[in-house]
Amino acid sequence: MKLIGKIKRMTCLAIVKLPVLVFLYASILFSTNIAAQQTEVQYLSGTDKDNTVTWDFFCTAGMNSGKWATIQVPSNWEMQGFGAYNYGQVDTFHNEQGLYRHRFNVPGHWQTGKQVYIVFEGSMTDTEVKINGKLAGPVHQGAFYRFTYNISSLLNYTQSNLLEVTVSKESSNTSLNRAERRADYWLFGGIFRPVYLEAFPDQYIHHVAIDAKADGSFLMNIRKYGKHLNNTIEAQLQTTDGKPFGQPLKAAFIPGSNNIQLKGLFNNPKLWSPEFPNMYQVVITLKNGQKKLHEKKQKFGFRTVEIQQGNGIFVNGKKIMLRGVCRHTFWPLSGRCSSKELSITDVNTIKDMNMNAVRMSHYPPDQHFLDVCDSLGLFVLDELAGWQNYYDTETGKRLVKAMVERDVNHPSIIIWDNGNEGGFNRELRNEYALYDPQQRVVIEPWAKLNGFDTKHYPRYKYVVNALDTGNHIFLPTEFLHGLFDGGHGAGLNDYWNLMLTKPLAAGGFLWVYADEGIVRRDRNDSIDTHGNQAPDGILGPFHEKEGSYYTIRDIWSPVQFAPAKVSADFNGNFTVINRSLYTNINQCKFSYELAKLPKTLKDNVLLKTKGNIQPPFVAAGDSGRLDIGTLPNLKDYDVLYITATDPHGRLINTWSWNITKPEVAAAAIVAVTNDKITVTEQDTLLMISSGTTKVTFNKHTGLLNDVWRDNRRLSLNNGPVFAGTQVAIKDFKHSTSGQNHTISITFTNNSIQQWTMLPGGWLQLDYSYMPVGKTDFAGISFSYPEELVKGATLMANGPYHVWKNRLRGTQFGVFKKKYNNTVTGESWDYPEFKGYYSNFYAVEIQTSEMPFTIVSATEDLFLHMFTPQGPKYAAGGSKFAKGGTTPAFPSGNLSVLHGISAIGTKFSMAEEEGPEGLKNDYGENGKQLKGRLYFRFGE
Repeated sequence: MKLIGKIKRMTCLAIVKLPVLVFLYASILFSTNIAAQQTEVQYLSGTDKDNTVTWDFFCTAGMNSGKWATIQVPSNWEMQGFGAYNYGQVDTFHNEQGLYRHRFNVPGHWQTGKQVYIVFEGSMTDTEVKINGKLAGPVHQGAFYRFTYNISSLLNYTQSNLLEVTVSKESSNTSLNRAERRADYWLFGGIFRPVYLEAFPDQYIHHVAIDAKADGSFLMNIRKYGKHLNNTIEAQLQTTDGKPFGQPLKAAFIPGSNNIQLKGLFNNPKLWSPEFPNMYQVVITLKNGQKKLHEKKQKFGFRTVEIQQGNGIFVNGKKIMLRGVCRHTFWPLSGRCSSKELSITDVNTIKDMNMNAVRMSHYPPDQHFLDVCDSLGLFVLDELAGWQNYYDTETGKRLVKAMVERDVNHPSIIIWDNGNEGGFNRELRNEYALYDPQQRVVIEPWAKLNGFDTKHYPRYKYVVNALDTGNHIFLPTEFLHGLFDGGHGAGLNDYWNLMLTKPLAAGGFLWVYADEGIVRRDRNDSIDTHGNQAPDGILGPFHEKEGSYYTIRDIWSPVQFAPAKVSADFNGNFTVINRSLYTNINQCKFSYELAKLPKTLKDNVLLKTKGNIQPPFVAAGDSGRLDIGTLPNLKDYDVLYITATDPHGRLINTWSWNITKPEVAAAAIVAVTNDKITVTEQDTLLMISSGTTKVTFNKHTGLLNDVWRDNRRLSLNNGPVFAGTQVAIKDFKHSTSGQNHTISITFTNNSIQQWTMLPGGWLQLDYSYMPVGKTDFAGISFSYPEELVKGATLMANGPYHVWKNRLRGTQFGVFKKKYNNTVTGESWDYPEFKGYYSNFYAVEIQTSEMPFTIVSATEDLFLHMFTPQGPKYAAGGSKFAKGGTTPAFPSGNLSVLHGISAIGTKFSMAEEEGPEGLKNDYGENGKQLKGRLYFRFGE
């Protein structure tokens, strides 16, 4: 503390006076009547991470410490190159302090008849504030909460003022450190949300709390500040464009009281919901006789939230299913310092995945994020900070009050969370209702409370039991932990199909929205995810989309198509299911595209025709028929695509159906010439050639030995072997039939491989085998040196790879993919190149030797296009090695498969997460599987 005192007395750095900027803070204060005194707002900091103000700064330890410098405010100081980085679950906790100084002026007219406050939207963590050398009030404790001081008597109104702020990264309150800073996320220091002044008249509207219900009933609690005069209050509801809605409400304060309640009933309000986020505003005027003392404008929405014990959550009388995700406030370049632009991006991205809910894990967000949830439409669970520990009761009561009073009027918020995962102070449960006229339910994520079971990471069997035999509304507030490429979309189809059939299910929240990798200033701006503790998201750090993004969008689409086969004689009728809560399908838009596949993989898919589809009347929760109408001759096309958009123009999803089967597509690609076929035997090798293509086989093993084209060698070998099935060669024969030459190889267990050289160099492979029992995968596999691969052109479902329990979300097409060695969650060049691809028709692998092509003439095959590298922190023996995020792959790195492996989560193996995660089961007696492939080497 002596050092701090010395530093504060240092005057070596000149402080620049900044011009006064006075304007309104849009999400808090407004005025439309010039006759009433307005609340004036003057920012001392910038408004967000992208709009900052330079303050003087001294850091006591770590990077760039021990000297006065400057810093951008708001910010986290680590992200500005000061102090030390700290992830929450380590043994060493850095405790540097940041000293801020800033000079500012205020308008002279504030000196008379004004109450001036300094407002901090958020500061990490203990924050002492001085104005002109005098304390503004007690040290604030609590990083994620707005706090204010009345500084009217401390200001100079005719000269500049000195603001001095001391921020301690660690709190002197041990319970606060346990709740906020011993957590599974990055810990930062600094003033990370805006700082500004508010100037009110001596009598002003201090706070309003609204309860506006779906039946049009309106209640508003108002608290004023000032002398107990004969004040009255008037409130006029308006649409958001300022048009009056209903008649004004009026009431008089009881003498001696600063609190009043207004009530009214309004006819046919437009209701708020995530699908139709209708908002209103109320203009509140404090008066003394005819004199308007102060005016405030507050946005709100009409909606009713009802919890029916043993039944579910109802909003506006409709039972809802929460399709949600957990979100931290985070950006790789700015830490917890955010912006409204980022909030808009995040909410739009969440809604683009067809989600309707977001959980504020594990602390209250920026005010602008809730504003955007209101205006664009998301249900919100707002959460008191507390990762796996909780505030002491005195501190907790103060911070509950701060959170609820700030956030109470957001219609998006439907539930309060009293901490997280055991971080529950039970003495706080009744505090929320003190400030919330809506009396929203309080839950404790991971626990059972108030009729809710919010179990985290339940296994599939737990969910079955909870929904079949439990009596609590089942709402897992974290599930399918998305470590690396596991979780999120993988397993979601099983969980969601189960939940849709059970009355106790209320949906759930995936963990988590985005990877939290920070750009390390001290490590050449590399991205640090602290091992595997922060690569958990559906998105990468800079919001790169993983494959699960599209799987979730498909599974949680409010429009679903019943399974249908589309062929040349298809009548154009689909059965559609409406899983919206409030939207009729006839309010959406539908269009189709018919596409022709290219005859070579050098060409793109040819889109031939497009059209619009008349949407049917299908109410929410019902099913109906979607008739495409009169279509062109389907036999002229290969793929049908249908796209749906919601009433606001947002993409719901695009689906694809193959019209042409693989054998027909293969016939169009595989070209036969008049080149002769020659056969040569030498010792253990059989050589077959046609044109400039030459292939050799090992007669003892049956394996492909060498491939040559135009006197260049292709290193494709060690195959085909039967993946997941042990067989031994029994016989090797070859013979000529017409222009073709065929090699027949038989194996134990009645497995067969038959190679046929076609004139011109195409090589046909027919195979039959019988896997037995439960296997991770089944099919045939080859090997090719991965270091020689440059890219691939893929005709299959894509562009993302799949897992057995994450098949949805891709579309059929031709995708040109450059090679990458992306490890999901450790690097972010998406889509990943390697992995499994479904609905495989053809692929051309581009290499430094020559390209080669594989074409399928068999339905429902998968391509295994090289094996993804295992995550560094999932290796055996690592303390991070948990769950099933590194599934098995065939020994060869290039395979054509009938069955593929599933992927698990951080905490569980794939088979624990639902039926789709089980191994492929071919029974005790086995199942015969067949396939036909074509190979082409070179151009």
